[in-house]
Amino acid sequence: MKNYLRSGVSISAMAFFLACNQGDKKAGAGTPDPLAAHRDTTVDPRQDFFDYANGGWIKANPIPAEYSSWGIGNLVKEELYNRLRAINEKAADNPGDAISNKIAAFWQSGMDSVKLNADGIKPIASHLQAIDAVTNIQELATLSAKLSVFTGVLCGVYIGQDAKNSEVMAVQFWQGGLGLPNRDYYFNTDDRTAKIRAAYPGHISKMLQFTGMPAGQADAAATDIVALETILAKSSRKLEALRDPNANYNKMPVSQLNKIAENIDWKAFLEQQGISKFADTVIVGQPEFYTTLSNAIKSQKLDTWKNYLKWQVINAAAPYLSDTISAADFAFYGKLMRGQEKQQVRWKRVLDAEESAMGEALGQLFVKEYFNANAKKRYENLVEDIRGALKTRIQQLTWMSDSTKEKALYKLSKITKKVGYPDKWKDFSAMDIKAQSYFENNLRAMEWWHQYQVAKLGKPVDRTEWDMTPQTYNAYYNPSNNEIVLPAGIFTVPGKRDEELDDALVFGYAGASTIGHEITHGFDDEGRQFDADGNLKSWWSKEDEEKFNKRAAVMVQQFNEYVVVDSLRINGKATLGENIADLGGILLGWDAFQKTEQFRKNEKISGLSPSERYFLGYSLGWLSHTKKEELARRVLTDVHSPAKFRVNGPFSDVDAFYDVYGLKPGDKMYRPDSLRVRIW
Repeated sequence: MKNYLRSGVSISAMAFFLACNQGDKKAGAGTPDPLAAHRDTTVDPRQDFFDYANGGWIKANPIPAEYSSWGIGNLVKEELYNRLRAINEKAADNPGDAISNKIAAFWQSGMDSVKLNADGIKPIASHLQAIDAVTNIQELATLSAKLSVFTGVLCGVYIGQDAKNSEVMAVQFWQGGLGLPNRDYYFNTDDRTAKIRAAYPGHISKMLQFTGMPAGQADAAATDIVALETILAKSSRKLEALRDPNANYNKMPVSQLNKIAENIDWKAFLEQQGISKFADTVIVGQPEFYTTLSNAIKSQKLDTWKNYLKWQVINAAAPYLSDTISAADFAFYGKLMRGQEKQQVRWKRVLDAEESAMGEALGQLFVKEYFNANAKKRYENLVEDIRGALKTRIQQLTWMSDSTKEKALYKLSKITKKVGYPDKWKDFSAMDIKAQSYFENNLRAMEWWHQYQVAKLGKPVDRTEWDMTPQTYNAYYNPSNNEIVLPAGIFTVPGKRDEELDDALVFGYAGASTIGHEITHGFDDEGRQFDADGNLKSWWSKEDEEKFNKRAAVMVQQFNEYVVVDSLRINGKATLGENIADLGGILLGWDAFQKTEQFRKNEKISGLSPSERYFLGYSLGWLSHTKKEELARRVLTDVHSPAKFRVNGPFSDVDAFYDVYGLKPGDKMYRPDSLRVRIW
């Protein structure tokens, strides 16, 4: 999956997009060529291509105070914010059909700060009262099941395709229950993580005091909660370990889960969520976590668990409550953890929440105006160009046996492409959005989504469904469906209409960093373990698998060497799949681009050759810069490498890049041929 932070844009950013054009031909009628304008020509591309390609824009566009990073995704999101705000304001002024009424009600509840501040803790009072009424462990577990629809309490339960039988939806259990992003925050000793961990009890105490708990009692409760979460964290798997699909697939009857975690009645837990009749068998990702959870249910005081539930409730609800509560939540998770200096304006926060609640409803309006049939056709054709490039590469591999090649080619031929927007839209008519509190509207949306997922159990898998909205600036590969999903928003270049974009830019920006990236995910270290039908099933010979792993190990070592911030390095194993996909995308995009008329004519645009524009086009996809606090968080929690290394890292492995820019030994971007990654 491509990973972007979606946010807003400053006037200075847009002004930079309107900077003077230069070169031999115009890149677009309305605005200047971003590939030329964004460069920092004082930087040698052979030493740091990311800074060369994007440094001019970065220097001209500091990170706004309300953000922890700033870049291409933010610029696209700003265009989307303004379009979606207009849709909401129109609905609020003149609601018409059922969807417009829901949009208006959601928008108004989120924008009414007077009511939000007057209500204070009131919207979650009934949940806090229910927690106070708990008298034993089983009542605690039953209530936890109910609360887990909108909180991260205890664990993660969700509905998803059975990895080894992709035609079936299954109930799945995952580790969870932590208030910090993952286990490493409880144990790492670097200064940044230690500072966050030291501040964590104080933050919990402050939030509990909003529920009416006295300060001294809240301090003691916070200490107990952190100790409890630390117990759960000890049995939580590391980021890299969660990427092994076989190790995280443990299918068992509910009766066996009751033996592994005997202090919780899991049948009753599932009944509370409305899914027990479909859940004789479940898939447990990390059984050892559930054993530890069960033991802690028994060993820890009931009051500790009740306070933990209160913390989880107010932590989940904080963005939808008063300004005072929301600001306290931001001070810890936004300012301290991510380096944001101030909170995002309310209307953008409301639009983000609405996107999660019913973004596909907004998407229907979005695509009518902003993604026409010509654009859809262009990118559908580009998918086939990229597919053809990978077909050729597989056929020409020297390290893979013919029998495995045959299966790889078959899987490639079966990849489904979804471009722009779904053919069938979801029906949100039953979502209970109306004139009620902002928290309640968000809760009703979460409950609707829960029921929507539960309704899939016992029915054929709907392979036409999308898991992203059309306006999303992102994309994904789903191994269980063997599909790539490419929302209309991912192809947006701010300030440009699609017809203004030359092929070199498009093949780099969309063909390499998006389409080629997602197709390669079907053949990365994780995706390659799924067959053409989307089942977790080995189709490799043992010898070919060993050769793949040996080549992948070269990439692990390469990225382990990159220092991101302070002493923190990229986790090469955790980021391996994304790094393989980045490299694969660049190679496939380049192969496909060489067949275009623009490449053959070799005419310059804005003083740049088509080959240069291709590599700059890819780099445009990662145009951004990030605060140190956020970089440190991502190193610990994200399976994607930071943007700079998603450019410089894979480019150092691409022979064509060496030819175009004349890299020589001694250049910082140079890697000896023996150390370059050779997989696909």
